[in-house]
Amino acid sequence: MSTATEHWPGPLSAAVSRLCTGLQPQVSERTAAGFAEVLRRLAAPLQVAVAGRIKSGKSTLVNALIGRRVAPTDVGECTRLVTRFQYGTVDRVEVVFRDGSKQAVPFDSDGGIPADLGVDISEVSHLEAYLTNAVLRDLTVIDTPGLGSLDAASVKRTEELLGTGEDADGELDPVSRNAVAGAEAVLYVVTQGVRADDEHALAAFTAATASREAGPVNAIGVLNKADTIEASTVDGADDDVWKAATLLAEQQAGLLKPKVADVLPVIGLLAETAESGRFTAADAEALRELAGLDEATRETMLMSADLFTSWECEVPAGTRTRLLERLDLYGIRCALEAIDAEPDITAGALRRRLRDASGLASVLHRLDTVFRARADGIKAAAALASVTALAHSSGDLGERQRVHDAIEVLLAKPEAHQLRVLEALTLVAAGAVTFPPDLAEEVMRVGSSTDPAEQLGLPGRHRRELVDHALERANWWRSFSSFGATPAQSRIAHVVHRAYFLLWQQLRAG
Repeated sequence: MSTATEHWPGPLSAAVSRLCTGLQPQVSERTAAGFAEVLRRLAAPLQVAVAGRIKSGKSTLVNALIGRRVAPTDVGECTRLVTRFQYGTVDRVEVVFRDGSKQAVPFDSDGGIPADLGVDISEVSHLEAYLTNAVLRDLTVIDTPGLGSLDAASVKRTEELLGTGEDADGELDPVSRNAVAGAEAVLYVVTQGVRADDEHALAAFTAATASREAGPVNAIGVLNKADTIEASTVDGADDDVWKAATLLAEQQAGLLKPKVADVLPVIGLLAETAESGRFTAADAEALRELAGLDEATRETMLMSADLFTSWECEVPAGTRTRLLERLDLYGIRCALEAIDAEPDITAGALRRRLRDASGLASVLHRLDTVFRARADGIKAAAALASVTALAHSSGDLGERQRVHDAIEVLLAKPEAHQLRVLEALTLVAAGAVTFPPDLAEEVMRVGSSTDPAEQLGLPGRHRRELVDHALERANWWRSFSSFGATPAQSRIAHVVHRAYFLLWQQLRAG
């Protein structure tokens, strides 16, 4: 069943597809097989891996992104497998075995992937879930088991997905397989502290994108479980949990940048409940009953999960347990505050308040601006990196030169300049080409947005001012490339100059 939609391939992806098709008769059989895989991926939506340490809440976040509680979140055999969620015209789940064979399995009674697959888990490569879900028309979401697991097999599966494992099928050597395997972008989930293995995972992502570094083009960080942060431990938070989470996310962004575009706080459980239909009218009525309790009882119950479920009150303990499982104490507090402010609030409006409180909207917005808006460029750049890696691994100097020459012809075309910009941004983000901090920041800004005002660092300014500034910076970078730059900097400067010049033309025409 194809996952391609009417959006794919985009113009840049189509150009790289033509390049691969034209090169296939000119390269070895092994390289041509790798090109075939590149072509298949170019015709599909952007592949986004949700990665991070074990128990960071990845699967819960996946459910929130998809808007359906389909990924298993309880510890079980499925949580030790890589699962690819992609668009399909009929909902179904397939177990893909290491020998390439497949077996369909039914969803469980709640519409999720079953906890017990009924197969030998050691023989399973990964799961493929096809869903009739609009979100998946232009993004394939890949749920990973997580790094830091005590289960070595789970870690191996994740590393294979990220491109660091050994070749499993013997058809391609490890370098070739890594060149065509893995995700094109990553949503990296952290909790309260960034650790060495977080940086290791982002380094592993380099292999997943054929040695293209994770960076602001293709990686976003998410601080999950933001409601568990002790606000009193974060300076400047003023005992406000969400403010504490925002400040902590900014600190983590400082540690992980430029490997990620940003780090955003989110409460995955609250987002999952609000987005997946788990929050019901009955839940809203139970919350309304809780809101009617006297203040002292309410405050006592909200002190801890144990007190919330065990304290004597009119609302049944089972109902309170269900609310706790779906909202946790933070979400319950948010709901009660909303009811206090608007006693007649509907269940639908209350669900929307909870979604707003989860921080999911900001994550979805960044997915749109960082991934979706430049998906064609991300896919094309990753494909070119794969093509280059395949040619280099062949050991044939003539083949390598033919591929190199074909790529240079493609990149020389004006319509392919976005690929040059993404390449420049990646080199600067990785530290492969160094600039003074202010110039490095400017390169990152120009390449990390599709909004002209944001690219120019002048949000909210009048178009005339944007036009003038774009021309001024185009001239400055042209001069710098000729007189003030090292050879490596000069190559980047030429790209930035061209980006500003094209931006100037775009703004004038608008």
